[in-house]
Amino acid sequence: MNHPMPAAAGHLFAEHALLPGGWARDVLLGWDGAGRLLSVQVGASPGGAPRASGPVLPGMPNLHSHAFQRAMDGLTEYRGAAQDSFWSWRELMYRFAGALTPGRLEAIATALYVEMLEAGYTSVCEFHYVHHDGEGRPYADDAEMSQRLLRAAQVTGIGITLLPVLYQASGFGGTPPSAGQRRFIRSTDNMLALLERLQPLCHAQGARLGLAPHSLRAVTPEALRDAVQGLAQLDPAAPIHIHIAEQVAEVEACLAWSGQRPVQWLLDHAPVDTRWCLVHATHMDAAEYAGAARSGAVAGLCPSTEANLGDGLFDVAQWRAAGGRWGVGSDSQATVSAAEELMLLEYGQRLATRQRNVLAAEGQPWVATAMTLQAVSGGAQASARPAAGLAPGQQADLVVLDASHPVLAGLPGPDAMLSAHVFASHRQSAIAEVRVGGEACVQGGHHALGGQARAAFLAARTELLQGTHA
Repeated sequence: MNHPMPAAAGHLFAEHALLPGGWARDVLLGWDGAGRLLSVQVGASPGGAPRASGPVLPGMPNLHSHAFQRAMDGLTEYRGAAQDSFWSWRELMYRFAGALTPGRLEAIATALYVEMLEAGYTSVCEFHYVHHDGEGRPYADDAEMSQRLLRAAQVTGIGITLLPVLYQASGFGGTPPSAGQRRFIRSTDNMLALLERLQPLCHAQGARLGLAPHSLRAVTPEALRDAVQGLAQLDPAAPIHIHIAEQVAEVEACLAWSGQRPVQWLLDHAPVDTRWCLVHATHMDAAEYAGAARSGAVAGLCPSTEANLGDGLFDVAQWRAAGGRWGVGSDSQATVSAAEELMLLEYGQRLATRQRNVLAAEGQPWVATAMTLQAVSGGAQASARPAAGLAPGQQADLVVLDASHPVLAGLPGPDAMLSAHVFASHRQSAIAEVRVGGEACVQGGHHALGGQARAAFLAARTELLQGTHA
C-alpha cells in the first residue's frame, strides 16, 4: 500500500449509510480514480457493486495527534509528586522526546496510524514538534523528521494534515526555552523555510500542510504574527492549529502577562477564522465561548487526553449554543479510538450536567449519530481536507460496521448499531472495514501491516525505554 492515491475507481452498496443529512437506505457510493466520491445514490439497487457487511459511516478525521507519545502510554499512571498534573507528566514526555531518532519516530507513527485506521480514523492532523536531533541541532535534511511522518502516513494509507510546530519559548513573554525543549526550537524564518520545503512533498502524496504555533506561551506575539502572515503567502487556505487554555495555570499565567485570558487575547491579536483549530480551549469564560464560536474556528477536543491529564471539561453545550463547531483528536494517544473519544465526550457532559444524551441535536435525537456527524464536519474543517462525509466531491473515506458483531447483531436499525458501537462495544472493535479514498486499508477488522508495524513499534519502544531509564 505504498502509493498516495487509490489506483482505480470503485463503488460500494450499503443497506444503511450515514450521509450528512442523516441515515439513508439502499445507498450506492461511487468514486473516481483519485478517491473522490462522484455519486451517492439513495434508494438504488446494488447492481454489481460489492455489498457492505453493515452500516456505513463517514471516516472520522483525527484533528490532533502527537504520534511519538504513543510509546509513553502506561508509564505515567503513578503518583510521582504530592499533586500530579500536566506539568509533572510533561517531564517524562520531554525525556521520551529527547531519545527519539528518525527511525524510532517512523516506527511509532506507522504502528499508531495502523491503530487509528483500525479504530475508525481515516485521517490525522499531526501536530509535530520534534524537529532536531537530541542536542537541538538540525539534521542534514532539515525536514527529516517531518518526512518520517509523511512516510508513515503513506505506507499505512491514512490521510494526513502535517502541522509543523513553531516553538520558541518556555513561557509567556518569550521566556528562554528549557533544555527539554531544545529539539523543538525554530526561528520564524526557519519555520517558513521548512514549510516551503515540505509543500511539494505533501502535494506529491495528497497530504495537506499547515502550521501549528504551539501555544501562546511558546511563541511571542511578533512571531505569531509573522508566521501566520508567511503561511498565508504560501497558502492562504492552510490550516492553523494552536494549543490554548488547556490548563488553569496557563490561563493564570496569561492573565499575569497580558491582563487577558488566552482565547480573548488570541481573538484580539490574531486573524482567527475558519482556518484555525483551537485545541482544548478547556477554560473559557462566556465571552470567549461566544467570540471563538463567531470566529468560525473549530474547537479541537481530546477527551481521553484531557481526562488523563486532569485538564477539565469543555462546555460543549455552551459552545454549540453559540454556533461553535468541534471535532475530536487522540492527542497523547491515551486512547486510540474514534468511538471512545465520542463516548468520553458525552459522558463528561453527563457528569457535569447530571443529564443524559446531552449532545443530541435538534432533529437528531440519537446522540451517537448526532456526535458522529458533528465531529466529522468539524474534523474535516480542521484538517483542511475534503473529508466532510459521504457526499459528492468529498473523499471516499468510510467505515463499515460489522453487523454480525455480538454487540450490534439483532439491533433494530443503524442508529442503535452506531450507538452500540460508541457506547457498548468497549474494547471489542465493531469495525469490519475502513476505506481511505476508496482504497481498503482495513479488512476483517485488521490492517495488512499490523503485525509488521507492531513488531517495529515494540523494538523502538524498547530502545526508548533503555535510553530514558524509565
